[in-house]
Order: sequence, then structure tokens, then C-alpha cells
Amino acid sequence: MTAAIRLSLILLATSATPPIHLSAQTDLDDSRRRLDEVRRERERLELERIRLQGQVHDLGQELDNLERQRQSTNRIVNELESQIGGLNGHVDRASADLALAQDNLGEKRAVLQRRLSEIYKRGRLYTFEVLVAAQSFGDLLSRYKYLYLQSQQDRALVVDVEKLKGQVERRRGEIMQVRSQLDRSREEREAELQRYGRLVEERAQRLRETRRTARTTEQQLTQLERDEARLNDILAELERARREAARNPRPGGTAPAASLTTADIGKLDWPVEGPIVHRFGSEHLSSGAVIRWNGISIGAPVGTPVRTVEGGSVERVLEAFGTYGLTVIIAHGNGYHSVYMHLNEAKVAAGEKVLRGQVIGTVGGENTDEGPHLQFEIRGEGGIALDPSDWLKRRR
Repeated sequence: MTAAIRLSLILLATSATPPIHLSAQTDLDDSRRRLDEVRRERERLELERIRLQGQVHDLGQELDNLERQRQSTNRIVNELESQIGGLNGHVDRASADLALAQDNLGEKRAVLQRRLSEIYKRGRLYTFEVLVAAQSFGDLLSRYKYLYLQSQQDRALVVDVEKLKGQVERRRGEIMQVRSQLDRSREEREAELQRYGRLVEERAQRLRETRRTARTTEQQLTQLERDEARLNDILAELERARREAARNPRPGGTAPAASLTTADIGKLDWPVEGPIVHRFGSEHLSSGAVIRWNGISIGAPVGTPVRTVEGGSVERVLEAFGTYGLTVIIAHGNGYHSVYMHLNEAKVAAGEKVLRGQVIGTVGGENTDEGPHLQFEIRGEGGIALDPSDWLKRRR
């Protein structure tokens, strides 16, 4: 095979890598717009609370304001979780493109080096010698055409090398920029988690103050709210234990594998198939009361197998846990937990390791107002409630 043919094949095989898809950037921009809207809403709530503190007001208004601020902060954390997942995917794609561009650049540089070596060995008079050695006018034209095509391919090769060098630099710059955005998003997420904790504590403090000053406050707290507080305490205890273990690892011990990350957003299998009875967020009842759902309720017949959405370790199996009934809490590393409530029976015990998709119990809840169903929650670092609908696979 002649050098010209080999060069042509390499030029075709190592064409420039395609640009990164714009859909990921569009999703990121949409998420940022939603984030700005939620932040503006929370700023309005903060100003409203300042106004309430400057005048005589119903305590219920202040508690409602704190709850709405908590919900806004929760939505902000959810958006930041989505952004972190999108940015991680962006880094992966850019890294893959960078590796491909570097491979192409290495191949073309090798070809260019061989061509330069051949040109040097042939000397300055090679072109003249080739033309002079022609046996006929037709042979002369063929030789001229060959030399012309070869020179064009050499120029194209030099141009391609320069283009790939620029592409490599751009990809490196892009990765550095996205990683910088990732760092900022993680810092924002940490700040919002701290803010979420302060809002929860502030609301709890106001409720404690109300208990001391009015007997009716305890009556206003529903069993559901008390059970939620108990669940939050358990998750806070697990989080403290996790952080302590991370700070002071046992000799010879190994840190638990982190199986759940933001890369799993939208990829988890459903713990049970069925219609959604309650969605994540606040629900206004006909009586005027408001119920806060920290997860989703999925309707299913009693005895339907309930499967883990990801591998992990069973942290708690809570028998008759108030209105939640039989409850299983599974840790997935990175501060993430999944919670399965209203179970009819549990198939696992505390301390047991479970795999993704493993049956950990069956559906119960037949004595509830909603009928048989599974109440399912995903909690992030600090016990913050994350919308399971964002993490589970989209239904067709």
C-alpha cells in the first residue's frame, strides 16, 4: 500500500470528534432558572416573616411561613442534586471526548512524524528527480498528480494536527470549567443543607415554646407529625453515627461502599408497581389542614413483594412505628437512606446487607384510609427529604 493511500485511510478514520450534545446544557439551564424562581420565592417568605415578627400575629402564620421556607429549601436542594448529577454526566462525556481527541492527535502526530522523516531522507531534489525520471508525457502527468495529491494530504494533515491540538485544549478547559461549577454546586448544596437544618430546628423550637405556653398546642400536633419527628430523630442519629465512623474508622475496618449517588437520579427501579396515591410535597385537605408528604405512597395489593431500589445495609427494622406501621430503613452510603413503610412483613433484619432489587418485605397498610400501599421515602445527607419521583425511572 502506498504512503498516499495509507495517509488517506488515516485521515478518514481519525476525523474530528463530535461536539457534546446540547440537551445536557439545556437541562442545566432549565434547572438554574427553576432554582432562581425558588430562591426568589424564599426571599419573599423571609421578608414576610420579618414583617410578621414586627407585629402581633398568629403563631400558626409563623409556623406556616417556616414550613414553606423549609419546602423551598428542600426544592432548592433537589434542584442542586439534579444539577450535580447533570454536571457529573457532562464531565464524563467531555472526558470521553478528550480521550478520543488525544488518541486521534497521537495517531496523526505519528503519521506526520513519519512523513517528515520520509521528506528529510528523500532530500530537497526528490520532487525534481521524480518528474525527470518520467518515461512519457502521460507518466509525467501521473507523477505530477501523485506529487500534488501528496502535498495536499500533507497540508491537510498539518491542519488536522493543529485543529486537534485546539480541540484537546478546549476539552481540557471545558472539563476544568464544569468541575469548577461542580465545586460551586456542592458548596451551595452544603449551605442549603445547613439552612434546611436551621429551619427545621427553628420550627421545632417554636413548637417547643408553644407547648410551654399553651396546653392546646399538643392537641394541634397530629400523630403523623409526631411520627415524622421520631423518624427524623432516627435518621439524625444514623447520620451522626456515619459521620463519626468516617472521622474515626476502626482499625482494620473498611468504609461502607457508597452505592447511591446523584448519577442515579431517574435510574432507580420502583420498589413496587402501582398507582401513586400521594405525591411528594404538601397536600391541602378539604378540612383546611395541610399534610406534608416526605415521600410518595404507591398503591398495591397486600402481600406484594417490596424490593430495594439500591444495594445497602439495613439500619433499622421498626415494628409498629406509629402511623407508619412496620418500617425498614436502608443506608446506601454518601448519607443517603431509603425508607419503606406500611409493610405487612419484613424479610430482612437490622445489620443485613441487601442487593439492588432484593425483596425486603411485602405491602401492608390495609387498615389505613388509603388502603393497601407502600409509603416510600428517599432521604439525603442531613435527613433532608428528596422527591422519590426524581430518582425513580420515568413511567411510560
